[in-house]
Amino acid sequence: MSQIEARLKELGVVLPEPPSPAAVYVPAITFGNYVYTSGNDCRIDGKFMYEGKLGKDLTIEQGQEASRQTMINLLAVLKNHLGDLDRIKQIVKLLAFVNSAPGFVEQPYVINGASEFLEEVFGEKGKHARSAIGTSELPFNIPVEIEMIVEI
Repeated sequence: MSQIEARLKELGVVLPEPPSPAAVYVPAITFGNYVYTSGNDCRIDGKFMYEGKLGKDLTIEQGQEASRQTMINLLAVLKNHLGDLDRIKQIVKLLAFVNSAPGFVEQPYVINGASEFLEEVFGEKGKHARSAIGTSELPFNIPVEIEMIVEI
């Protein structure tokens, strides 16, 4: 068992089967020493953990749970793509979109759920650059969508 998978087990996290793409794209692609993922969401067993807008339908805490689950799904994509999560040298960047009600401006706190999880799993290698962007709509009314870049 890889070190990262052992750490996930310590945290009580079991990686799911990676979700299938919802449209015409690949879940991840390697370019040089970097892997770029497509955007992912907070599905559990094919169903969305939450739906709706932050600041209207969902609390910041629910948004944090959704962003953490999205990151678990992204790690499943990376495991499937790389074969071994120990190949990751550094989490480089997250680009996160938050489905936001008018006037909701706390997107960074929502995405902290993903960032804190990565630091829990990868330690220093989990610290990353990040953008947390509010948007008026996301596909399928999901609360967050996150994509990432990792160095291998």
